[in-house]
Amino acid sequence: MARKEKSEYIIQAVSHALDLLEQFHDDVDELGVTELSKRLKLHKNNVFRLLATLESRGYIEQNKATENYRLGLKALELGQTFIKQMGLLRQAKPILEKIVERCNETAYVAIFKEGYIVYLDVVETTLTVRVVSRVGSRMPAYCTAAGKVHLAFMSDEEIDGLLPRTLKSYTANTLTDRDKLRAQLRDVAAKGYALDDEELDLGVRCVAAPIRDYTRRIVGAISVSGPSMRIDDKRIDEEIVPLVLEAAEELSSRLGFHK
Repeated sequence: MARKEKSEYIIQAVSHALDLLEQFHDDVDELGVTELSKRLKLHKNNVFRLLATLESRGYIEQNKATENYRLGLKALELGQTFIKQMGLLRQAKPILEKIVERCNETAYVAIFKEGYIVYLDVVETTLTVRVVSRVGSRMPAYCTAAGKVHLAFMSDEEIDGLLPRTLKSYTANTLTDRDKLRAQLRDVAAKGYALDDEELDLGVRCVAAPIRDYTRRIVGAISVSGPSMRIDDKRIDEEIVPLVLEAAEELSSRLGFHK
């Protein structure tokens, strides 16, 4: 027996309900029965029944003041579930791999936790001289590129509450003066990326950019690290920074962020 095409199993009422939900996009906040009827080319009675069904399940709600309809909380919950299921790590892996293919330096994805950066995943360079993997490690935010891109978009009060009263010096380049650190963070916010210039480990430089999700919130950072003998200023400006910014933008877009 020949197998039917999936299109032959489509339930028309379900298809119409999904068509209705898809009318609420971009700047369209609310729609009335008449407008939906025109858009869907369905009789008003059919549209009303679809709306009533979706409203009963929480996917649509009615604005009592205008009597128009808008997306309900259930639609938001589905979107949030999708984002969580897709996951930062799952989305990040191919992007990290692409970075390493292009520059052959080690690429990380990291998140911010209580004043520290936690490295979640890494794709390493194939070169013999490389940065020691930090996956699973907690590093101070104020002297890591990934940490700075989080701190840069926080208020002074938030930063003071998260960082230790005395900033430990890890190398001669570590910024331990709070005023100088704040000035650097303002620069990071303006440029959209941060540099760790041998501030945590001597001989290691790192560039990072923030990852945002559909709520526009910073949910992580993507970074490229390597020995300072390979990552000089010229290479940072011409190759690493554009690559990291492009990767952060792509990953943010996959997580639902739109400028």
